[in-house]
Amino acid sequence: MISAADRTRRRPYWAGAAFGAWAAAIALAPALPVKLALSAPAVAIPLVWWTLQLPHRWLTLFFATALLLPPLPVSVGDSGPHLCLVFAALGIVAGAISIREWRIDLTGPGAPLAALLVVLLASVAMAAFTSGIAAAGGSLARVALFAISVYIYFYPPGEAPRLRWLFYVAAGSALFACIDFYYQFPAPAGYGPQFVWLDSGVYRRAQGLFYEASTLGNFCAFFLVMIAVALTRPSAESPVPRKALAAGGAVFLAALVLSYSRASLINVMVALAVLAWVNRKRFRIARTLAALAIGGGGGAVLLWRVFPAFVETYWLRLSASAEFLFSGTEGVLSGRVASWRTLTGWISQHPWQTLAGIGYKTLPYTDYLGAPVVADNMYLSLLVETGVVGLLTLLWLNVAVLGASARASRSADPRRAFCGTWMLCFWAGEVVQMASGDILTYWRVLPVYLWVLAMAVR
Repeated sequence: MISAADRTRRRPYWAGAAFGAWAAAIALAPALPVKLALSAPAVAIPLVWWTLQLPHRWLTLFFATALLLPPLPVSVGDSGPHLCLVFAALGIVAGAISIREWRIDLTGPGAPLAALLVVLLASVAMAAFTSGIAAAGGSLARVALFAISVYIYFYPPGEAPRLRWLFYVAAGSALFACIDFYYQFPAPAGYGPQFVWLDSGVYRRAQGLFYEASTLGNFCAFFLVMIAVALTRPSAESPVPRKALAAGGAVFLAALVLSYSRASLINVMVALAVLAWVNRKRFRIARTLAALAIGGGGGAVLLWRVFPAFVETYWLRLSASAEFLFSGTEGVLSGRVASWRTLTGWISQHPWQTLAGIGYKTLPYTDYLGAPVVADNMYLSLLVETGVVGLLTLLWLNVAVLGASARASRSADPRRAFCGTWMLCFWAGEVVQMASGDILTYWRVLPVYLWVLAMAVR
């Protein structure tokens, strides 16, 4: 019989033997993927331990991986799984550890955000009823992705990532999008098939590290609005130095143009109009608009020198959109009118079923309406998928975000005032852009938006 003292003395030897066997297994593994898989715990265990030491470290890693890494090349879902989901899971653990610090604030956007999550979750049952278990599983997965943004909004405040750091990470992501468009790197995982036809060939629209170009355009619009707001405030209140703002503005503008997104450009224009109204009594807005015009013009000239054919095509697209908006609406809106006609026709024929909906994010994957439909309209898709309650909750959320942001913009706290003005202007553009895109499905950038909103209103 081995005594307790002997077991204690032998424990280090067993640990050393296990470690040696692990190292030998890595060395003798026949292929590199197997070696990497066996070596993963050596990185994962210290990283998890370091992340959980402070309750907000997971946020830094989540934002960095979500914005700077592509999806994994695995055939799961539309684009494959993403590493940032690992840090989202760690965020749940970190939240459980700091459970005593939680204070669920349902004032302002809090109540409609929570209500919208409940509505989306309830619609999964309708997805199973109308389209089957597989579609319901996809619906539930997309509700879970939206829940990450809601979780980040309610996460207890503390030593969160700095805005300057977030700006640099975002600029790096946009810069890669420009480089990716120039060299047309192979997409690392699934991506939306969006192309531009030029005389020199067919090019994939700039999407950077995201699934499709519209997400990149919306993401760039968010930080272009940040730059505009920073230029209207004293230098001491700007989270980023002026030179960095100018350089970042050129990168974000270039990526926005290369994404070929018109809706995101309209988003920026609406945001600038709101910013001008907010600062209508301050002379600084004139200087800001002049700086934006000079910077935008300079960026456009530089972009034209590098991608002359693309910039010319993009300009023709914008001018044609303005010229034929009413006479050739179907072509201007890239086929969206046909989808909207299909959905409105179904609503008129099934008014009672519209009350309950057919399940969140099932339209592109179900034949329940006769064929899959891409709504490209957040309001219309939520009405069909989650019913009247879902649409009303989204409208409630928009009103609450704008109202809370407006109040925060008048705060005596410079940080809250900056973030409040930023979100007020940007979300005004989002309200418009939701008419041509499923904004709530941009799950890798929506957490950033709601995190800034939380800093403004909480």
